[in-house]
Amino acid sequence: MRHCAEGARIFTIVNACKTTVWPAITPGENFNGGGFPLKPGQSVVITAPVGWSGRIWGRTGCDFDSSGTGKCQTGNCGTALKCTASGEPPATLAEFTLASPDFYDVSLVDGFNLPLSVRAVNGQGNCSTAGCDGDLREDCPAELAVKAGGQTVACRSACDVFKSDEYCCKGVYGNSMTCQPTYYSKKFKAACPTAYSYAYDDPTSIFTCSGADYMLTFCSNTKQTVCAYHDNKLVCNGSSSRGIGFVHKWLIVMVSSIVSLWLWA
Repeated sequence: MRHCAEGARIFTIVNACKTTVWPAITPGENFNGGGFPLKPGQSVVITAPVGWSGRIWGRTGCDFDSSGTGKCQTGNCGTALKCTASGEPPATLAEFTLASPDFYDVSLVDGFNLPLSVRAVNGQGNCSTAGCDGDLREDCPAELAVKAGGQTVACRSACDVFKSDEYCCKGVYGNSMTCQPTYYSKKFKAACPTAYSYAYDDPTSIFTCSGADYMLTFCSNTKQTVCAYHDNKLVCNGSSSRGIGFVHKWLIVMVSSIVSLWLWA
């Protein structure tokens, strides 16, 4: 896939959820305008330009009209399908700075609305998978829960709820020595062990990688085997007891990705 300008990165965004997700990307000029729907099992392949730095997150429970105007239960960026502004918390964020090396992480500092994993494909360096092994909505403390239709659709951060310096890492807690894990950040960390659970969670949460493409998967986990195209070859990460059948399933998904890329071109 390295037919693009030297240094460009291929991003494969996959929806492994049981419901539609509306990915949002800022800045999104090179990502179909910054927003689009992705049905269950669908994926899309997009090229990120050299030097791109930004955020990707998923929106849920959205209803947009034919003009692209509407609202979502979580992750809103105003009333537009194509985002030009940051999303409203709570939202699980993937953050990237594409340089030499790339820096990437998954952050729950603004709360949680979807499990999200980021995998580097064929890179060099500390190219670990960032993100979640569980769904925090299933174990969100009641005082942090965002409800819709009787269901927990997101989990707010303790900082957003309580506004205290301790939870927001401000004031006397504004450094890595005094801002330590709390009961709430530990709950977030249990669901997403390689994600930022609070502002000074750096050592286990930020990764650096060179020469990689990236796969972002909603409702996946960090241990799941996934396959992506890299340098015109199918590359699979990790291991899986599901064997050839699983890889075949992902081949089907990736073929649909290439088709969607052609449709967008």
